[in-house]
Amino acid sequence: MANWAAEVGLDSLDVPELTPPDVIKACDHAGITVGTVDVKNVGQLLSINEESRANAVNSLKQQMDHISSLGARTIFICLVPEDPQLSRKKGFAIWKETFPEIVKHAEQTGLYIAIEGWPGPAPYYPTLGCTPEMLRAMFETIPSQHFGMTYDPSHLVRLGIDYIRVLNEFGERVNHCHGKDTEILHDELYECGVLPSTFGEKYLFSEGSWRYTIPGDGEINWGGRLLFVWNE
Repeated sequence: MANWAAEVGLDSLDVPELTPPDVIKACDHAGITVGTVDVKNVGQLLSINEESRANAVNSLKQQMDHISSLGARTIFICLVPEDPQLSRKKGFAIWKETFPEIVKHAEQTGLYIAIEGWPGPAPYYPTLGCTPEMLRAMFETIPSQHFGMTYDPSHLVRLGIDYIRVLNEFGERVNHCHGKDTEILHDELYECGVLPSTFGEKYLFSEGSWRYTIPGDGEINWGGRLLFVWNE
């Protein structure tokens, strides 16, 4: 994978974990760097159980120490609670108690956090940070540049959110990007609206009225307005 990334002109590779020497050696050999590194036990950070939260914080800080010591600089986090029925409002209240300590540790270890905007599983969509309303509240709570977002316009399109306006408002907090698109399936949109389809999706990576695609096969104007705003 590292060799392929280098061959197609990429200069970094996101990895699910940083286990030496294989991952770093492969990237070094290909002449690319490690992009983001996933972390584990994230769901427990939003647990209603105080002991579970404390254990998750300690686990994450240990992972951050390890990642930092190996030279990586950005960790990728999707804030999906362990209980998928937990409302975003309740999850946010827990997050406010848990996350400041984690961001402080990120500052101390020189790491940058990029939270993912995937809204989570239907029907509750419990992920924190998947909407501008939530991002604004989170960034006001923790203004540190070491806490930021992954800009992935594909999730914004499927949610009906203006992906350019998000970049204009939160561009300074973008620590990572995903190149992924979303196609709106208008016939399926007529069949089930924005609700997940009842009898199964027509495509993989879909819930009925939309599907994820590679850049250029969906709704996003990659070469025009998006690029202009990003460069600006």
